[in-house]
Amino acid sequence: MKLHEYQAKALLAQYGVPIPRGEVATTPEEAAAVARSLGGRVVVKAQVHAGGRGKAGGIRLVDTPQQAREAAQALLGRRLVTYQTGPEGVPVHKVLVAEAVDIARELYLAVVLDPSARGPAVIASAEGGVEIEEVARRSPEKIHRLAPDPLLGLMPFQGRQLAYALGLPPSLVRPFADTAVGIYRLFVEKDCSLVEINPLAITTDGRLLAVDAKVNLDDDALFRHPDLEALRDRTQEDPLEAAAADADIAYVRLEGDVGCLVNGAGLAMATLDMVSRVGAQPANFLDVGGGASEEKVQKAFAIILDDPRVKRILVNIFGGILRCDVAARGIVSAVRAKGFCPPMVVRMLGTNVQEGRDILRTAGLPVTFVETLQEAAEALRKAP
Repeated sequence: MKLHEYQAKALLAQYGVPIPRGEVATTPEEAAAVARSLGGRVVVKAQVHAGGRGKAGGIRLVDTPQQAREAAQALLGRRLVTYQTGPEGVPVHKVLVAEAVDIARELYLAVVLDPSARGPAVIASAEGGVEIEEVARRSPEKIHRLAPDPLLGLMPFQGRQLAYALGLPPSLVRPFADTAVGIYRLFVEKDCSLVEINPLAITTDGRLLAVDAKVNLDDDALFRHPDLEALRDRTQEDPLEAAAADADIAYVRLEGDVGCLVNGAGLAMATLDMVSRVGAQPANFLDVGGGASEEKVQKAFAIILDDPRVKRILVNIFGGILRCDVAARGIVSAVRAKGFCPPMVVRMLGTNVQEGRDILRTAGLPVTFVETLQEAAEALRKAP
């Protein structure tokens, strides 16, 4: 689950990380009032779950409360399109009005999950304010990585080591170490999947400030943090992905036109590979689960049908705990509720496979049955 910048900064502040002064506004008048309280010169930042806001006009530096009002009026109520959102963009319902900071130098600091370390790792770079992937590609020697002991956590001396590696002046070594320890504690205690400060600014008056922040939470751990789950902003989520999450269905919307209904994550990944290999593009990743009920299959298939991009559907079910007849009844129920069905290629194997095929066949659905993934590939080639 993603958080807005203002929410992420509030969490950082709880862990002793210095942040610029600022408040959230939902109207142009509120933005002007906040700017007035901060002295007039502020940054107005659209609050959306997407990067690239600056290049898309979602971050505006202004000098007066009136300019802050105008900036907020230009952002609120519109859809911001960035390189991460796609052409449809995401809605802007709030702006963060924060004090403008005179920056002398920008750093990067983050805690991420590192599979090679089998746990959290701290990443720091002397080049902040840009995509860390670009720094890794262009100047990998400028990225410093540290994997703390999972029992001890990030120790202050390790934070100081990172500060020395970045070439920070002595006056900022301890503040940097405290910031690094703070975001590591936040990462662990709040079950995060990412805590990122980019940039971590050194101001012209010698302060260290988290000018921008990103915090992602592990969805599977939200039951331990009901206060954080309440911060979820559904308006920023794809509506189909949100509906799938509510139904406990693993679903990721993609760009293609082949809807995929599969049980099992491994089989789902193999199915996507097969679809791509024949020159088609999957419209989604969807793992309905090994023990899905008829109702859950119905909801999953309805989500596929609700995607206007879907022109054909591939069903790949290996019947085990989820019997083929149960899956078939769920599919038929969804089609009857929606009143339409694109052409389907169906591969069913396992428990009650014949019953499942009979249910789909007698329902009069536009189905092509196949036995293997190779046959499914050929059928997809022929499908309109």
